[in-house]
Amino acid sequence: MTNQNIPNKILKWYDNNKRNLPWRKKVSKSQKEYSTLVSEFMLQQTQVKTVIPYFENFTTKIPDLISLSKVRDAKLMKCWEGLGYYSRAKNLKKTAKIIINKFKGKLPNNEEGLKSLPGIGDYTAKAIMAIAFNNKIIPLDGNVERVLKRVFYLKKEKEISKENLHKKKSFFGETNRASDYAQAIMEIGALICKPTKPICNQCPISRDCKSFKKNDFQIVKINKFNKQIFFEANIFQNKKNNYYLLKNRKFNFLKDMPIFPMNEITKIKFRKHVGKRINIKMSNMDMRIAITMKNNLPEKKNGFFVDVKDLTNLTLPSFTKKIINTIR
Repeated sequence: MTNQNIPNKILKWYDNNKRNLPWRKKVSKSQKEYSTLVSEFMLQQTQVKTVIPYFENFTTKIPDLISLSKVRDAKLMKCWEGLGYYSRAKNLKKTAKIIINKFKGKLPNNEEGLKSLPGIGDYTAKAIMAIAFNNKIIPLDGNVERVLKRVFYLKKEKEISKENLHKKKSFFGETNRASDYAQAIMEIGALICKPTKPICNQCPISRDCKSFKKNDFQIVKINKFNKQIFFEANIFQNKKNNYYLLKNRKFNFLKDMPIFPMNEITKIKFRKHVGKRINIKMSNMDMRIAITMKNNLPEKKNGFFVDVKDLTNLTLPSFTKKIINTIR
């Protein structure tokens, strides 16, 4: 399978069809690096359409690395509120501080330097290298994986392994427009080579695609185990009907974020629970939560009460808001 004309086909399609995303605006070099850093942190485990308004609000209120390194935690969390995975925001601020103090205010332009920063792993480092610094790298996200699986008609577990997919990236070839090219391939995956019902008649590389020739577009995935865990959330109210929350220092998820007092319970106890029960998926956890209304206040009052009549002024994770909406 030749890839001599692949970059030209893909870039031509991209120039005519790319989305107008806020982090793709033409700005100064330093501002592009900042926009790429923030957007890549936000895009970790979050879809583009969800990120757009958060990115615009965040970069308006926290416009550069210096302001990010000095921003108050309360303001940072408010700008991130609802986006989830709050450790990303904390790592982003830590990263900004290190860049200011250790790298003289400039984002490292090599993988080693980038991966030394909090919250930046192999994929994010490669994405920043490609997008911000125009390095000839194709980051392997879910969109790129899907394109490769269909182009090469990969179905077996060995074929869809990360190692094999990285080898298959040579199909795309190289171009001097590395920044645009990396985004273009992801864009094809997002807009054209979708998980279901791909729009092959608009795809610039459909003639090079084995799945298109076989008319079989089913995607095989390596199953990721989602651990099912059971909790009891205890709901305390005062005479004003305000809810009692505390900063989470007990569980590995939502560290230091406001949650209801909770305990992990057994599956049997969860099934016997007669009150309201809800399911919340978080990262690789399938959380089953039994909600228990309490008459008396907790013995250890190390938390605080919130007035849920005005949730807009509260910085609460979506996790806590879902429980509030269930019990209201």
